[in-house]
Amino acid sequence: MPAWVGRIARVREIPVAVAFVTLVAITAALNPRFLTPQSVKDLMLNATIIAILAAGQAMVIISRNVDLSVGSMLGISGFATGAIFAAFPEIPIFFVFLAGITVGAVLGAFNGLLVVTAKVPSLVITLGTLYVYRGINNAWAGGTEHFSGDRPKAFSALSVDTLFGLPIITLLAFAVIAVLALYLGKFRSGRDYYAIGSDPEAAMLFGIPVARRVFTAFVINGALAGLAGVLFASRFSSVGARTGTGFELDVIAAVVVGGVAIFGGSGTVIGAAIGAFLLTTITSALTAVRVDKFWQQAVVGILILSAIVIDRVSALRTARRLRMSQARAGETAAQGGSS
Repeated sequence: MPAWVGRIARVREIPVAVAFVTLVAITAALNPRFLTPQSVKDLMLNATIIAILAAGQAMVIISRNVDLSVGSMLGISGFATGAIFAAFPEIPIFFVFLAGITVGAVLGAFNGLLVVTAKVPSLVITLGTLYVYRGINNAWAGGTEHFSGDRPKAFSALSVDTLFGLPIITLLAFAVIAVLALYLGKFRSGRDYYAIGSDPEAAMLFGIPVARRVFTAFVINGALAGLAGVLFASRFSSVGARTGTGFELDVIAAVVVGGVAIFGGSGTVIGAAIGAFLLTTITSALTAVRVDKFWQQAVVGILILSAIVIDRVSALRTARRLRMSQARAGETAAQGGSS
């Protein structure tokens, strides 16, 4: 087998992309209406917000952490967007995006600060802030909902108009994911997150500012949750106290299915985004072929378990190959010394 084939086969995103393409092809064969222009647009819109959240979550998980509060951060940012438009109907859209992202970044910074200073697992910290942020949103929103009538037409058009056949908010999501992927893959500070996720203590010994990097990951994740909240307000007809509820589980599922190791140290934001598209498309595909909703959830669960098992098996094989390589190098060195 050629070397380049082996290298491609080891790319973690390839199996997810192949599964996505296969799913679309099979569903289209069973239901030709699945790939009508409107259906494709709906598939893109349904996956866009989860893909943005998954990109930010992937960065946190790569650093061997997790943020369970993303749905609550999205909810606060989304309601803040509706409240701003209701109070200032003529405000430029740019400032609304800036406000939503800032709200998310502040909430993410609070998560990060607690994680790096309290030295408590992020799972516990963000489980707490999930409820704190949700409580804040409930107290703020109460029974109030901001409807699409409160928004300028230009803001609503972001999720309606297309460019090159793709919704504008989807193109925005692609741009954000590409920038984050470039940062993690090509910049030294971005590569630090993989070192931290692989072994935080070793990363610290090598001079990597672990606390600062982890804090930054939570801030970026919060900012992306804020952006997702703004886009949610553009995409859907209303935002209120329940906005974003339950999103955290869908996001983590997308990240894991997308090939990001749940224990940190490997994976990409592109894989996480593909995982988001795969999971949202599964729901649409099973609905298109009239499969019961229970089985939709079961399929997602099977995918998550499969991804974890595959990742664990891959890690064990890599460790075994490394040990064998080290043993052979030791034998070679011993033979060279004896001669």
